[in-house]
Amino acid sequence: MSDQIKIEKPSAERYKGKRKLYCIPLLYSEKEAQSDYLEMISRYWDEVEEQVKKMEKAGKVNNIYHEAIYSPGEDGMSEIEKLNEESYKLVKSKCEKGAELQSLEDKDLFYEFMDWRRCMITPFNSEKVFSKVLEFYRDTSKRRYVHIAKRIDETLKEGETGMLIMNEEDRSNIQFLSDIEIFIVHPPALADIQHWIREQLKIGKET
Repeated sequence: MSDQIKIEKPSAERYKGKRKLYCIPLLYSEKEAQSDYLEMISRYWDEVEEQVKKMEKAGKVNNIYHEAIYSPGEDGMSEIEKLNEESYKLVKSKCEKGAELQSLEDKDLFYEFMDWRRCMITPFNSEKVFSKVLEFYRDTSKRRYVHIAKRIDETLKEGETGMLIMNEEDRSNIQFLSDIEIFIVHPPALADIQHWIREQLKIGKET
């Protein structure tokens, strides 16, 4: 498994010729959300863009991988635009500078994963049924993670740099090959958003 490095300015010489992957936690901007949350989300993506620019001193982004996207190129771009406006702007900017959007997911496997995930948030009366659903969910998740690691290995060539935009929890379960250097993009706004969410949950429990 690759070592994961939380860093803003990777040394260009140290990582020259190596495969690199800049991992960005995928956060959504929902139009119905509170204004302070939307402001933090906007700031988060601005900070992500700045950190990636600094990281690119060690390697310009060649390939882009985005959660939930199973089509490359323009088709994939259209799907990202529907999915998340903020990540779309970042991906579009990098593609305009020569990066390529790759397909990341297996379509059938991704839909299977999402269906089981929806089942997991459904209240269960039967412990037996819950155990079965959990078993299927874990199995599908594992197969999905293996597929994603394989896709990145197949498309990220020696000396190239990739950018992975994905839910942080799911990304942390992926075992990338050891020759891929992993950089975690973690701007200050992310901690503010996580704190805000914890506070909202606390308020929800108290009301």
